[in-house]
Amino acid sequence: MTKKQALRCYAAMLNTLDISELERFLAPDFCYSSQWVFDEITSKQGYLDYMEPKLGVIKSSGSIVFAEMGCIKEAHPIGPCVLVAQNTKENLVATVLAEVKEGYIQQLDMCLIPTVQSVTRSGVYPKN
Repeated sequence: MTKKQALRCYAAMLNTLDISELERFLAPDFCYSSQWVFDEITSKQGYLDYMEPKLGVIKSSGSIVFAEMGCIKEAHPIGPCVLVAQNTKENLVATVLAEVKEGYIQQLDMCLIPTVQSVTRSGVYPKN
């Protein structure tokens, strides 16, 4: 699995509000961090326990989340990423980065920095 494939799975999870496909690619010692939250989640099960209810809340609220594939090349030559938007595709709120190890998603980071403005958008919103 490459970073791009990992991020595509993550984007598909947000676009479909279904974690089942992503779940099978998470490493047992998976780590999730967010620059808006102090504590990291440091296990696959911890992330599932966090994300499944969150996806349920999004579904029941009627809110819409958009996850678009992107690439960071300029200020931070990071490579592939996901842009997350809420309610409209232009209301960008976060950039998501991934780390892959031994064929599994080792880490996902939801970021304010690098900024959404530093991402080259693709117009691709994966659903599988």
